[in-house]
Amino acid sequence: DYKAVASDIAGLVKGDPDKGPTLVRLAWHSSGTYDKMSQTGGSRLGTIRFKEELAHGGNAGLGETAVSWLEPIKQKYPSLSYADLYTLGGVTAIKTMGGPTIPWGSGRVDSMDPSDVTPDGRLPNADSGPPGADASDADHLRTIFNRMGFNDQEIVALSGAHALGRCHTKFSGYENPWTPTPTTFNNLYFTFLKTVDWTPRDWSGPYQYEDASKKFMMLPTDLVLIKDDSFKKYVDMYAADEAKFFADFSQAFQKLESLGAKNLVPTEWA
Repeated sequence: DYKAVASDIAGLVKGDPDKGPTLVRLAWHSSGTYDKMSQTGGSRLGTIRFKEELAHGGNAGLGETAVSWLEPIKQKYPSLSYADLYTLGGVTAIKTMGGPTIPWGSGRVDSMDPSDVTPDGRLPNADSGPPGADASDADHLRTIFNRMGFNDQEIVALSGAHALGRCHTKFSGYENPWTPTPTTFNNLYFTFLKTVDWTPRDWSGPYQYEDASKKFMMLPTDLVLIKDDSFKKYVDMYAADEAKFFADFSQAFQKLESLGAKNLVPTEWA
């Protein structure tokens, strides 16, 4: 009963809204390893539960947070695969935080073999090339996302998930939320990106940008979205039209969670 599973996941988020963004991150990172050429990676095998994949740099902190939070739900529904649980967790958290209801399919079958874990380095980095936002960061985003089959518009739409959550120094080294509403899914990320005056933060940590209040931040791979003309036109579009952002994000996130997964069954979950 996927509606019951989703209801239990929504209960986690309602009980502690700060869990919502991390559940989205788990779904994202479990799916974002897909390589269309070798047809490896993606969400279909549930490999992000293996310590070998949780050890990847981009997954810092997920083992002790989202993976652990969802374990009691897995125990409650033993026939549910981890791969389905983690992806359903993503769409459920987005809806619970005020975002769109994203179509989801069930039928992923878990791998029992850690050798199915893909090599580290398939997830996007916060910064690439020289420190700060520059052309190498745009190249990096395109390399990572084109490998999965995403275009510039989908890259910007998916980046809008940074409306949610915050960076933690103990996990990524970076610090602070992107927006003042880190547990609400909206288009504020795009509004903030283009209207706030972002300056490099003077601190001992990695290169990031801050606003005048020093409460919010952007990463170099965020700021490059307004420095690159092709990306910027979509930032402008989504800042002006939240409904368009919700529609495009929903399509891109459904595609992300389905990459490499065969014979998924469209499933009512909401």
